[in-house]
Amino acid sequence: MAPPSVIAIDGPAAAGKSALAERLARALGYVFFDSGALYRAVTWAAHQHGVDPRDEAGLANLARRLDIRIEPSDGSGRHAYRVLVDGRDVTASLFQPEIDARVSVVSAHPRLRQVLLPLQRQIAARGGVVMAGRDIGTVVLPDAPLKLFVRAGAATRAGRRYEQLRRRGVDADLATVLAEMERRDRLDSGRAVAPLAIAPDAVVIDSDQLSLDEELALALRLVRQRDP
Repeated sequence: MAPPSVIAIDGPAAAGKSALAERLARALGYVFFDSGALYRAVTWAAHQHGVDPRDEAGLANLARRLDIRIEPSDGSGRHAYRVLVDGRDVTASLFQPEIDARVSVVSAHPRLRQVLLPLQRQIAARGGVVMAGRDIGTVVLPDAPLKLFVRAGAATRAGRRYEQLRRRGVDADLATVLAEMERRDRLDSGRAVAPLAIAPDAVVIDSDQLSLDEELALALRLVRQRDP
């Protein structure tokens, strides 16, 4: 029996959803797709082209012109994928503080989300995909056969993001990271379109007290339970 063809994993920033999605995809031989990379790519491009993060029409028009591609990593970087914008590998630039500070504002725009939605669904339609984001189970793939929601407290998530930034060589302050995390939570949960929310049929994983190995073991048990 085969596992579900598509698995949706949602959760707030730094809850561990992408780490779980990546490990789960590897265990199943699936493709890992981080939908947040699309919004970070548009945010990066807007920063490069001088488009205001609050300019909804400008961002939507910019996204229509961009050639954004997500490719498997060659193993030389810290990520399981590479993000190319018009042929340029921008992966290393997508997690800088200036992008973190803008991406929730950018991703809240309904017109931009509509531009990027078909691309996400096309990727999922191929099957064999673990897709992580904030609205995958509720909006992008509401019919996904398995939905997970990974959550953790803001302090735990801020500590994780702080360590991530330090490992990338970014000069970060923990209190500032926590404040930014709480601001992003408010923006993501309070936006009018596709807010961060738990799908009614999602299984919630509290990652505060679980190791990555324990999370993966739990996710694999859930996959086996959902075998068609």
